[in-house]
Parts: sequence; C-alpha cells; structure tokens
Amino acid sequence: MAQKAVDMNQIKQVWQLRQDGVAIKEIARRTGISRKTVKKYLRKMEPIDAGEDPYPDSDKELASVVYNSDYTLIRGKRFEALLAHFKQAQHELHKTGVTKQLLWIEYCQGHENPYGYTQYCLLFRKFLKDSDPAFHWEYIPGEFIQGDFAGKKLNYVDRQTGEVIACDVFIGVLPFSGLIFCIAVPSQKTADFAHCINEHLKYIGGVTKTILCDNFKTAVKRADKYEPAFTDLCNQLAEHYNTTFSATRPAEPRDKAMVEKSVNIVYTHIYAHLRNQVFHSIESLNHHIRQHLDALNRKPYKNSSESRLDIFMRQEQPVLKALPSQPYQVKKGKQVTVQTNYAIQLPDNKHYYTVPYQYVGCKVWLSYDSRTLEVFHQNERIAFHVRSSNEPKFNRIHEHMPANHQHMVELRGWTVEQLLTKAGWVGEYTRQAADRLLHGSIYPEQNFKTCHAMIRLQDSYGKDRLEAACRRAANVPRPTLKMIRNILEAGLDKQPLLFDEEQDEPEQLPDHENIRGPENYK
Repeated sequence: MAQKAVDMNQIKQVWQLRQDGVAIKEIARRTGISRKTVKKYLRKMEPIDAGEDPYPDSDKELASVVYNSDYTLIRGKRFEALLAHFKQAQHELHKTGVTKQLLWIEYCQGHENPYGYTQYCLLFRKFLKDSDPAFHWEYIPGEFIQGDFAGKKLNYVDRQTGEVIACDVFIGVLPFSGLIFCIAVPSQKTADFAHCINEHLKYIGGVTKTILCDNFKTAVKRADKYEPAFTDLCNQLAEHYNTTFSATRPAEPRDKAMVEKSVNIVYTHIYAHLRNQVFHSIESLNHHIRQHLDALNRKPYKNSSESRLDIFMRQEQPVLKALPSQPYQVKKGKQVTVQTNYAIQLPDNKHYYTVPYQYVGCKVWLSYDSRTLEVFHQNERIAFHVRSSNEPKFNRIHEHMPANHQHMVELRGWTVEQLLTKAGWVGEYTRQAADRLLHGSIYPEQNFKTCHAMIRLQDSYGKDRLEAACRRAANVPRPTLKMIRNILEAGLDKQPLLFDEEQDEPEQLPDHENIRGPENYK
C-alpha cells in the first residue's frame, strides 16, 4: 500500500524548524512525522538551505522539489519529441485495432532513445487527461432517453436441437435519475428495435421529449455530425409516441456517456448473475433479466438513501408525456402505381384496394400492417382501408368510383351489401352461399347476376326449399347457381342429411325383415 503523502504545511514546518536549529528528533516529535521521513525531506531541501536554489514561491514548486510527482516538469528534446508523438497518436488511438502497445512500437522505431512502455503509458494517460477533459452535463427530468445495444450478447439453448442462440441486449437509461432498462431480443432488426422501444416506454410508464440512440442501421440510414437521416421506423415511432429521435455524433461515445456507463453496470449486476444459468427460451431469459434489473433500480446509490427508482418516481415520472392507448406496431411501406381500375395491389397477400379514381397512373406510398392500410400521395392520405382475415380479394369503396360507375351500379340496383341482405332474408345458409359465390373471383361485380338469380329461385321453390338446398351445399367452398338449381330440381333438399349437425348422433337404419343377422353367418 502506498504511503500517504505529507501535507505541504507540515513540510514547511519541518523546513522552518530546521532553520531555527531544532534537532531532527525534536522536529519528528513536534510534527508527528517519522525521523526517517524528516531526514528524507531535509536531504531534498539541502540545495535551498545552501542557497543554491531560491525558496519556492508556491506549494506547487515546493512539491516539485520534495516529491517526484506528476507535476514535476520534464524538459529536454527527448520529452518534447514524445509530446509531438502524443499529439498525433491521440487521433490514431480511436481507429479500429490501434492499441497503445502498437503506438509505442511505432514510437520506438522512429526514436533513438525511447521511453519504456510503462513510462510511455503513464505519460500518455496524463497527456490525454490534460488535453481532453470531460464536460459535466446537467440533465433535465424527462428530457430524453439514451439507448444502445450492448457489445456483449446473452444466449439461450434450444431444448430440441441443443443449439446455442445468441441474443442482442438493448440497454436504455434515463440520465437524470439513472433508471436503467434492459431486454434481450433476437436481433437488431426493425421489428426487434421497435419492440425494445415499446417495452422501454411501457417500463417507465411514459414518453420523454427525445430518444437519443447510436448510429446503428436500424435507426439511422445516414450518419452525420449535424444532420443525420433517420429510417422510416424512427419517423413512425416518433409520430406514434409524439416524441423525437436524435443520434450521437459519429465516433463520439461521450454524447451518450450515461448509457455507456450503464452497459458496464448491466455487465456487473445482470450478466454476472446469469453467467452460470442455462435458459431454454428468450422469454425465460428476459424473465430473469427483469428480476435482476428491478433489484438494481431499487438498490440505493452509494452514500445515499435513495435509489434510481426513488428519484425517478419522485422527480421524473410526473413530467413524462402520456403513453398512447396502443403500442406501436411495425408498418411496412412500399411505393406502387395506381392501376387503371383505380386500385392498388398489396404485395403481401396480392389483394386489391381502391383509391379515388383521380389518382389512376400516379405513384403512391403504401403504409400497412395486419389491421390497416393507408395510401399516401405527396404526403397526403388519400385512402384508408380496414383489413381483416376474411376480406375479399377486391376491396372497393363506393366513394372512390367515378360518377358513371356509381350510376351504373345504382341502375343495376345491386351491391355486395344489398345482395347479402336479400340472401339473409331467406336464411343464414342462403346468405353464406351468396357470400362465397360473390367472392369466388377477384371482381365481385362479375357474380352479381349469378347471385341474384340464385336468390330468385325462392320464387319458384319457396324460401324453405332454397334454404335447405343452400344448407346441403354448406360444405362446398365455391358453390354455383347450377349446383343449387340441380339440388332443387332433383328434390335433394327434401332428403335428410347423412349427418345432422343439430343431432348428437346420426340416424340409425330401421329394422327390416330382409336385413340379415349374425345367425346367417355361422
């Protein structure tokens, strides 16, 4: 253990007592310094006693005499050459693969009397400390989140294959309170990054004014010191949560110093606790991460009675903006051209959706997910469709048609909704048959006449028989008018079904004298 440095006032007292002729033993008793140490200091101050050097004007100059400290000025061509090397090396140190040892080897090759590696590193650290001081930030509650992916990954083992699957770990922090968030995801792709933001905002129960992230490709498509270009995902997240995204300057980790520090904290308080555990799913891994994360946020700061969570709940949580009612869902985007039938085709399911006919031939932008489809032209929304699992292949909105098309449909007196309503007046099975018949092709209008002719069969056979015929064809995916008419003409609608869904058991054949029994087979 290094000896504690003697206070400068005591050193002055030692020198003054010696000047007054006090013996070394008495000096040690009065000052409380050992005789050996007193002798050492007096020996170093002999040039001052002899008048060879003037008495130092400041404590710093006196320290350079009695201490061999870092403040001692080192002069000479050798040291000046080292400083010149340091000015160039500090820029090289940030490049990939460059280490202090490599820089020292290059320094030795270009100088006749180089410093040793240990002294080189010591002086280099002091040079960097003096030339690149750190700035202390004063953070504002609820101002922004700092987020980044950890360099080291966690993993789980697939129970069936035994494969070790690596997971990226997203870490976010609220700089004011220091509240940390951590979650493992399969990758850094779009859907996983959106999931990280959703879960982080859900964890803190609100939204900050800004989300600060690193320049990874999922968030930033063009890094720039002054004007970075964000991906569509970040723009959609910002709009959904009523916040903004910001990116750090390239190769400037100090712009997000809090999350860089939080990564090391997570390594110590979460990674270390999980190092000997084996998980068989990412859900199990995240469950254990959350347990250690909550314990970390509840742990009081050193020399303080408050924890990260205490400060967050008291000062930061009340100023956060409210969360929207639903979390963000990833939307896909694609540019397409409106076809001559004033419809666009969705890439994922090849279904058609109409837009106002005035945009035929125009290039439009599609923004869609599993529930909705939005169509934009020059940043203005021109169409909106609600999607469902049982939607037809061609989805038309009446208002999108030109006047002559609307008039033509009105003259015919038929729409999909009207025909289904008419079929429903006959019965539920007739309505189901009409729905399958209408949507048996891309354009429902092509089947209007066929569907109407099927409904008109009630005029010849009555509603009950038509409903019974449609019930017999209930299991046919694509019924036809001819099929329903043949059932009625053959009277099959009057025959009992082989299995009636309203009965628990199929009907048994009646006893008959011509039916052979087991005694005939002896």
